This record gives sequence, C-alpha cells and structure tokens, in this order.
Amino acid sequence: MTKSAALCLTALLIFTLVSGFQPVPVKAGDAAGNTSDAGESLTVQTDSEHKVIAYYPGWATYDRDYQVADIDASKVTHINYAFANISGGEVVLGDPYADTDKFFPGDCWEPGCKRGNFNQLNKLKQEHPHLKTLISVGGWTWSGNFSDVAMTEASRTKFAESAVDFIREWGFDGVDLDWEYPVDGGLEPGRPEDKQNFTLLMKKMRETLDQAGAEDGKDYLLTIASGASPDYVENTELDKVEDDLDWINIMTYDFHGGWEDESNNNAPLYRDPDDPSSHADNYYVDAAVQGHLDAGVPKDKLVLGMPFYGRGWDGCSSSNNGLYQSCSGPAREGTWEDGVFDYADLEENYINKNGYTRHWNDDAKVPYLYNPDTQTFITYDDEESIGYKTDYIKSKGLAGAMFWELASDRNGTLLNQVYNDLR
Repeated sequence: MTKSAALCLTALLIFTLVSGFQPVPVKAGDAAGNTSDAGESLTVQTDSEHKVIAYYPGWATYDRDYQVADIDASKVTHINYAFANISGGEVVLGDPYADTDKFFPGDCWEPGCKRGNFNQLNKLKQEHPHLKTLISVGGWTWSGNFSDVAMTEASRTKFAESAVDFIREWGFDGVDLDWEYPVDGGLEPGRPEDKQNFTLLMKKMRETLDQAGAEDGKDYLLTIASGASPDYVENTELDKVEDDLDWINIMTYDFHGGWEDESNNNAPLYRDPDDPSSHADNYYVDAAVQGHLDAGVPKDKLVLGMPFYGRGWDGCSSSNNGLYQSCSGPAREGTWEDGVFDYADLEENYINKNGYTRHWNDDAKVPYLYNPDTQTFITYDDEESIGYKTDYIKSKGLAGAMFWELASDRNGTLLNQVYNDLR
C-alpha cells in the first residue's frame, strides 16, 4: 500500500468512528476492478470506470422533438452523434440544417455564430466537463462509400485528414466509424479486399488523429461500431484493428426483426434452446461477445450494445404467447415506423396495457409482449433485462455499455438503470 492510500484509509476510519458511517465492503481488486476471492474485504468505495455511451440521432431534433438540451448528460460518459456522411471520399455533414444551422434559444445570426445540434453539444460539454462527444460516420444508410475510402493509401489519407478537419471545426473529441459492413452484409456490396483495407483504414485514422492530438494538446478518440454476427468477425481482422482503437461498440441487437417471417427476440442475452431459427447458435449477445473475445479483442476494449427500442410482428399465432411463431409481417403499429417501438412508447402504451401482456423468456433473459386480439408480438428490453446485461458486463470485465438511442428512452427509465448499475 502506498503512503497516500494508507492516509486515505486512516481518514476513512476516523470519519467512520466519528459519524457512524458504514462504508460498503468490496473485494480486494486490481486497478482494472478484477477481484480476488482470496483477498480480504476492504472498506473502500471507488468510482466505476465503466463507459456509458449514448447515441444521439440528428433527426431526433425534428418530429421526435428530443433535443440535445434534453439529454441527462450526468448519466453518460460519451455521446456519439449519428451521423456524418461520406462524399467525395471525405467526412461531410449528414444534415446541415440540423447539425449546424438550426436556431436554438441563445443562438445568434451574426457571421461566425455557431448554431445547430453541434453547438448544443458543445454547450452541453461546458455544463458537464466529464462528457466527451464523437461524430459517428456512416451507419446503415451511409456506409456505401467506405469501401472506396479504404481502398488505397491516398484515399485513406484523404478520408482521415477530412475527419480531423471535421472534429476540429465542430468541437468533437473523436470519431466513431460505423461501417455496415466490410466485405458484405450491408445495403451496398463491398469487396473481398475490405477485410485488409479496413485494418489499414483504422491504422491511418489512428496515425492522423494522434498527430492532430499532439498538435492540439488533446487525446482524440477512435472507436467503431462492430457487427454482432460471426460473418462480421470473419470479414474483419479484429485482432489487428483493436490495436488502433480506444474501444469497440458491439451492436448486440437486431438479431431478429420484421424482415423475417417468424417472431423472435431482438437482443437475447443467452441462447434459448427452444429457438427454432437457423441462426439460433450464434444470434445472441453472449455468443457475439465471445466471438469478439476469441478474435482477439481485449475485454476492456469491448462495449456492449443495448437496444432502447422494441421490434414487432403482426399475425402471430397465440401459441407460446406469440414467440417463435409464423407471422404475417412487421407490426402495422410503431412509434415512428411500422414494427419499431421506442421504449418510452412501450412503457406508456403497451406494457400490460391496451390488451398487451408482458411475458418473460427466462433462458434468453428478455421480455416480450403479446396481444391475442390483434395477434401482435413485440420483443424489447426493459429494466429487468437491462439489469441482467449490466451484470453480464461486470462479470465479463467489459468496458461498459452503449445504447441506441437517447430519444427512444425520453423518460430516462433504461438510462437510469444502466447508470445506477454501472456508474
């Protein structure tokens, strides 16, 4: 024990004797939080180092009317702004009006004035100095140009330099690359060479960000959103990529949804032996995490993704309360689109309301809803299933939690659960 640690313990004991305060015992552990059953219990409380990473979609500023100022930034460590686009091989604004032009109270119109969501994020950071922001580039819709960007040394350099210019201009602390997906599996076809080029792109990004950070006196962050399927692991070199990344946000959700004709779980934590789907052996959170670990990603660089929304089907048979049943298609209901439900909408209008009954899949550790009158089935996560996932993060020694997305949980129910469990 160091001299400073001994002094801290002495002060704590004096405070305990004087005030009657009873500190919570924790197991002896190392700096990473790993505990030893053989060690004696210490009466010391430490702040968690778990990350709580929230995606904020730029379009939330419109009909959803969930603004940056509505974010409870005291409960998150990082905000990933979704999304910037790629044009001409460079990072560009995804929605210029929402990102940099929309007027908010306190903004001005004079030349040089900052406005839009980006300016709101910078104001939020001033109020919460612990908070870091990253610009997330790509996403499902805008990943089509990544393959070209990654193809040559010249194209990678151009892209990386544009990313640095972007975060310098708009005040971000790093870049989150959301390439869906290298090689195949996305909206637009990739190339076999993407596997190696993805690695080279990350290396160039790291070099360029580090150089800029040295010039600016900052440590710029570089992260990715990774796919949860075995195909993603096969189509990337995660053991090489992780060297250049601060962490990896694994998108452990959307294992199943309305694009299939049979109801299933959106984000099951564990395998359900009754799952009849062809992907049952791989499409669950624990398998995805283990796949990344086996591929060489250190556990302290892996952040677990959580869905703050549900997915639904119509026309599902009442057998098994609608789970694993043939259905007619995506639910005709939804919060903003058919078959997709914000958690805030579910808790206000669906969970044990309006003909819907909550059920629990104890093997998968996730809930689901079924309405026998409409034959609508909805798979989602709630406080109980999130609790199992935060326990999983701690038991596995993972870096923290990421969730999609803030506007879906406008009441803060799931965010509070994550925060209370991890921070």
